[in-house]
Amino acid sequence: MKYRTIGIDPATRREVSVFALGAMLFGSRTDEKTSFALLDRYVEAGGTFIDTSDNYAFWEDGGQGGQSEELLGRWRRSRGIGDEIVIATKLGARPLAPGTSYVDNPEGLSAKVIRESAERSRERLGVAKLDLLYAHIDDSTVPLQETVEGFAALVGEGTVGLLGVSNQAVWRVDRARTLAAAAGLPGYEVLQYEHSYLRPRTDLPSGLFPDGTLGAVGPDMLGYLRAEPRLTLVAYSPLLKGAYVRPDRLQPDYDHPGTPARFTALQEVARETGATVNQVVLAWLLGGELPVIPLVGASSMAQLEENLAAVDLELTPEQRARLDAAH
Repeated sequence: MKYRTIGIDPATRREVSVFALGAMLFGSRTDEKTSFALLDRYVEAGGTFIDTSDNYAFWEDGGQGGQSEELLGRWRRSRGIGDEIVIATKLGARPLAPGTSYVDNPEGLSAKVIRESAERSRERLGVAKLDLLYAHIDDSTVPLQETVEGFAALVGEGTVGLLGVSNQAVWRVDRARTLAAAAGLPGYEVLQYEHSYLRPRTDLPSGLFPDGTLGAVGPDMLGYLRAEPRLTLVAYSPLLKGAYVRPDRLQPDYDHPGTPARFTALQEVARETGATVNQVVLAWLLGGELPVIPLVGASSMAQLEENLAAVDLELTPEQRARLDAAH
């Protein structure tokens, strides 16, 4: 395993493994025995960075979520896990009532919700302090200053370490960080966005993003990260939910002329290296000019082992240049 530091402030920054394990379906679609086995193997391999959310996985049973955090809490207690493992969680997108979702009825990002939801997450996880807490989705109904101050208050009290943000426009992220800096408060230091080798269209509307997605990394986000090199990008869905192996699973936003050329380049490099296509994608993310922490879920030991092996795959400069140039 390899490691890198996330965060800027010496008081809160943490060293984490470069491969993060997603626990979205642990405790729901992935049963407890399998989830515990995957978590144990990940830690045995040197993994130290686990990702969840307070709303995972509400869609599995029509509830409000919490199953993933609860399972991680049981796993922590049964294994005697302490602060050597960094667990990141999110708030803001938990449905306020069963049968609803984050599109029509999210908890939001008011100061009251931030405090109460963070406390519930700490209880489910069985921790006194949340290592990394994300704003899961934006909330335009609450003044941004209130959200910034709400998160910063928890850091000041010692119940949260690092702050992160996901699925928000880059200008909103920058404005929140500017407000925090002007007030001498801690701000977002970790950005979690959808990012992979294949490039999606970002102009297609959806329920959460009527003007086109704000959850995927695009040119504006890449430019922002180059200008702010101390920020960390965590890439969710880097393997596109299995679509590199099953192209029929590709979402409509990947149906454009650039996709076939990048698929071809990817398959060529996979053949040259003797690695799987998934491993090449992860290696491309890990070793790029802008280093990325891939956040990968797994429902079987074979999937986890394949992903772990990608950490040691080194692409040549020529291979990386060829992958980058395909369009």
